[in-house]
Amino acid sequence: MTPNRADHPLLRIATYNIHKGVQGLGPVKRLEIHNLGHAVEQLDADVVCLQEVRYHNRREQRRFEHWPALSQAEFLAPPGYESVYRTNAVTRDGEHGNAVLSRWPVMGHRHEDISDHRFEQRGLLHTEVQLAGVGVHVVVVHLGLVPASRVRQVEQLGRYLEREVDPHAPLLVAGDFNDWGQRLSRMMADMGLHEHGARTPTFPARLPLTQLDHVYARGLKPVSTWVPRGRIWHQMSDHLPLVADFTWQD
Repeated sequence: MTPNRADHPLLRIATYNIHKGVQGLGPVKRLEIHNLGHAVEQLDADVVCLQEVRYHNRREQRRFEHWPALSQAEFLAPPGYESVYRTNAVTRDGEHGNAVLSRWPVMGHRHEDISDHRFEQRGLLHTEVQLAGVGVHVVVVHLGLVPASRVRQVEQLGRYLEREVDPHAPLLVAGDFNDWGQRLSRMMADMGLHEHGARTPTFPARLPLTQLDHVYARGLKPVSTWVPRGRIWHQMSDHLPLVADFTWQD
């Protein structure tokens, strides 16, 4: 039987900056990618948007005995999910970027460099997911640390969406916006992209003070946003995952 909207009235989207699968500094640095694998599965999301995902890293592979043989996106994908990864940054020891894990078929994907200056390599990952029989565009972003850069990156995002996404198609934009204020939310609203109204702090994970992570939608109705609770979630990354539930918009 072909899946349809009536059979799946609630859509769950999660976004998570996984801090490259490791936590801590120096001699107490620890590998968290295995815990993250269990955590991602527990989110039970239709689509999981990930930032700071490593494709490979030679130094960390040598350091950690149990470093996965697969890329982190493939390793974190729960059974039955598709994974899509694209590189944002190339370093001396490897590369890292954004990823999408989808319970539903991925129909296509593309990447755009949104780096604003030579000190920060940034990008967006755009996937098209056949979600409950409906084509939904999912864009993952990880914006820069400089406020003016973030504004220019959102402006570039807007131009990209105008060029690449049907204005009538459902659209989700999720990721780490690195923004401590409201300016970028207002810019997203000007593009017709909205999130659930309640602020949901995600950073820093041990004592969340602000919401750096967001899931915005166009053509879908926001229902709620929440973060998982419990000590284990504070240990795996410097961010908490943000989970957003949506319903179809008539």
